[in-house]
Amino acid sequence: MSERGFTPRRRLRLSPTGWSRVILTTIAGTVFCVAAALFVDSFNFHNLSDAEIRRAVLVDIALPTGLAAPLLFLLSYKMRELAIAYAELLVVATTDGLTQIPNRVAFTTRAEVFLDRESERPCAGSLLIVDADDFKSINDELGHQRGDLALRMMADVMKDNLRSGDILGRIGGEEFGILLPGADIAEASSAAERMRTAIGDIEFTTMGIAWPLAVSIGGVTFEEWASYDKLFAAADANLYLAKAGGRDQVRVGAFKTRSSGDLPPLPFPRRRRQRDDEFPVTSETPS
Repeated sequence: MSERGFTPRRRLRLSPTGWSRVILTTIAGTVFCVAAALFVDSFNFHNLSDAEIRRAVLVDIALPTGLAAPLLFLLSYKMRELAIAYAELLVVATTDGLTQIPNRVAFTTRAEVFLDRESERPCAGSLLIVDADDFKSINDELGHQRGDLALRMMADVMKDNLRSGDILGRIGGEEFGILLPGADIAEASSAAERMRTAIGDIEFTTMGIAWPLAVSIGGVTFEEWASYDKLFAAADANLYLAKAGGRDQVRVGAFKTRSSGDLPPLPFPRRRRQRDDEFPVTSETPS
């Protein structure tokens, strides 16, 4: 009950996958067919007696009802089945089968929609890239099934630590993308640290032996329109810094565009995909 003492009415949802549309289409189509039959026959009513008019009206009602109603119901039912199949196919096409979160295509599409320069709302937020540290050793030493389990656990933890409007997707083997609409650099850094800590707290064990999980996170915040590719490159560069700095850490920076809209020059080239053990570690100092 509402504060005024009555229950608000529920809106009729005419979803393509629901029964409401099937029933309404059948009824409305049947009524239309009856009305059309009566309208056409009405031009002959002045030549008929009262008994013949009543008989004609009964035929105009019974015949469309008996023929049109079943055919309209069958057509609407088949259209509902097609809508359900399309919806299921869309889910399969846009969802990562392992983690049950949006895949790379779906994540990129949703991010680009948010970044659409034609949108009237302010375009500000943060983009994070999360990459599992030393994940190859998990697959090599524990097997790919345990590696898949670790990815599912990490995805679940990230979902639990995001706001309702945030966008999470799996964009690579052990790499995830996160779009935080409206988040400034402090909020993005806090969210990234929260997820890094939560993933580190996952109890991932194999045959009673605890196996630590860790991630490196690179991110970029933006306060004006920028293309997804440029934001991704900037976040990816910060991920490189997090990896090169020892892994299991967060690096988030602000994205600033030139007047030409180009990405500011970075002090290093865009990274290629590397294993964690490929980053050199040395204590030598330059001469």
